Amino acid sequence: MLFFTGLPLFLMELSLGQYGAAGPITVWKCCPILKGIGIGMLLVSTLVSLYYNVIIAWTFFYLGQSFQSPLPWSCESPLYSQLCQNVSSNGSKFSATEAFWNEKVLGVVHSSGLDDPGPVRWELALCLLAAWIIIFLCMLKGIHSSGKVVYFTATFPYFVIIVLLIRGATLEGSIDGVKFYLTADWKRLQSAQVWNDAASQIFYSLGIGFGGLLSMASYNKFDNNVIRDTLVIAIGNCSTSFFAGFAIFSVLGHMAWKKGVPVGEVADSGPGLAFVAYPEALALLPGSVFWSILFFLMLFTLGVDTLFGNMEGITTAILDEIPSLRDWKKKTIFLGILCFCFYLLGLLLITQGGIYWFTLIDSYSTSFGLIIIALFMCLGISFFYGVNQFCQDIVDMVCRCPPWCTKVLWYFKACWAFITPLLLLFILFYIFLEMYNTPLHYGSYEYPHWGKALGICMGTLCCIQIPIWATVAVFRETGTLKDRFKKSLRPLNTWRNANSPQEHSSAIIDVPYTVNLTEQDFSDAVWQGAGMLEH
Repeated sequence: MLFFTGLPLFLMELSLGQYGAAGPITVWKCCPILKGIGIGMLLVSTLVSLYYNVIIAWTFFYLGQSFQSPLPWSCESPLYSQLCQNVSSNGSKFSATEAFWNEKVLGVVHSSGLDDPGPVRWELALCLLAAWIIIFLCMLKGIHSSGKVVYFTATFPYFVIIVLLIRGATLEGSIDGVKFYLTADWKRLQSAQVWNDAASQIFYSLGIGFGGLLSMASYNKFDNNVIRDTLVIAIGNCSTSFFAGFAIFSVLGHMAWKKGVPVGEVADSGPGLAFVAYPEALALLPGSVFWSILFFLMLFTLGVDTLFGNMEGITTAILDEIPSLRDWKKKTIFLGILCFCFYLLGLLLITQGGIYWFTLIDSYSTSFGLIIIALFMCLGISFFYGVNQFCQDIVDMVCRCPPWCTKVLWYFKACWAFITPLLLLFILFYIFLEMYNTPLHYGSYEYPHWGKALGICMGTLCCIQIPIWATVAVFRETGTLKDRFKKSLRPLNTWRNANSPQEHSSAIIDVPYTVNLTEQDFSDAVWQGAGMLEH
């Protein structure tokens, strides 16, 4: 999935953003009929940003709670010391971390489901407010200033991972966790779920289809080597994920050894790994307070980096469409209102039943809608804009790069035109099949049909923008339906000049147009006068 979907789509977004020097909406001046892809990306980023900052709020809460000894979710805590001695009906010990997560953090034990959200958790409301204030300040400074902060937030997690790996390697039972991590069950490759999960990992970790890549690339110099950046970032990203797995599973192996259970029984995914399984493992370590602070500080820096990228995509898209908002005062007011609206909408996700809404948005906001957006982006650039023209655009940008850079484009061209669309169609087919046959759960709670329908509407809202704005683009043109369609495929005049300001004319019209001259035009007095002056 990395080599046949991740790398090609990553390069496509970087190249498009860098060549067009515009955000996820305005960049589609290269092919106006595809503008809906940019609108869809904007909506996906909005839904993700809405719930992603809740993760940062949880991280804030755990980080604050980590400055206690013993840790409040450990069995040494007075609150859960008695509970840890209880034995459930299946014979396993009660998990203090799970009780802390469900009772003290989420309060989900007081909610019956989606239709029973209950009151807002005020501790989390304060944490969420703090998280949005930090994001607001980052956005206010802009990418040129906030980019310097990334030198710390992007490198600090590497330091923490290395420290956790060294500590984990010294623990009893860590080797069992590493063996579990590296042992493959090759029969699982026959399951479409494995391929779907791999695609989800690649899309999420690389940020494909969210619009953030287009926005970030628009700040690049025109001759920046996007092919080199794609290979370094994408392969480096997946290598980091693989390396981080050793730090995680070495500690989980120790926890399994201490509890006397297989590693598979203590491993978890999603919020359960970050806020239940791993905190429980950290609580078992000597000096657990230090390790807990280090771990949640790492999660915080990772979360801020991710959300900053998403929000940058949203703001760049809006500022490109409404340039008057670039004024410092107007931009400050706009960003303040935007972050405050996100905060108010996010309050639903930190109620007692907020985890049910969180899971719903998480499951459907980046499901089939995101895959459809990526699919149409790939097909649109390949067959509407033209894969040969797109490759030529890349060559124009990286003309000073080594010869291998241009040769590797043959590989990407094959992926864009054939391999990647087929893989995306396969994933899309499986997602729809699974959506029809598999009910959505959070723990033992099964979502009602209306809840699942609401989630499908979220995904549909994102991808339906493509045909809506394609229709708008066609009917804005003149002539027969066929002529209108052809005109809506043409790049706008400013597309070619986006990175050549010296060629700009003050009278450029930002629409696709043609001028048909008749015999009368050549006999006009003004035309004849201009001809005499030329002679």
